[in-house]
Amino acid sequence: MAEITFITSDNEKVVLEANSGNVMQLAVNNGVKGIDGDCGGVCSCATCHVFVAEKDLNKVGKASSIEADMLELADDANEFSRLCCQIEISDDINGVELTIAKQ
Repeated sequence: MAEITFITSDNEKVVLEANSGNVMQLAVNNGVKGIDGDCGGVCSCATCHVFVAEKDLNKVGKASSIEADMLELADDANEFSRLCCQIEISDDINGVELTIAKQ
């Protein structure tokens, strides 16, 4: 089981738990503000762009080359950026904190 904290643009913290799937689907299924997932999780949009807390970068790993290419289209992407549709839920990401990018 993984506990994931989302921080919205309103600085609201939303803490959710799951044991499978991807982080984007978890957010969409629970109505987390700012995570739209327009492409359904196939890494072809940036409507699930998040910033991973620096302390958690090693938990989620680096973006794939396809994901990195998509992130180049986001105006505010940086070294902490990930598309949360590409972050699989597992015990390894327990406790991660993700700040939702403004869209």
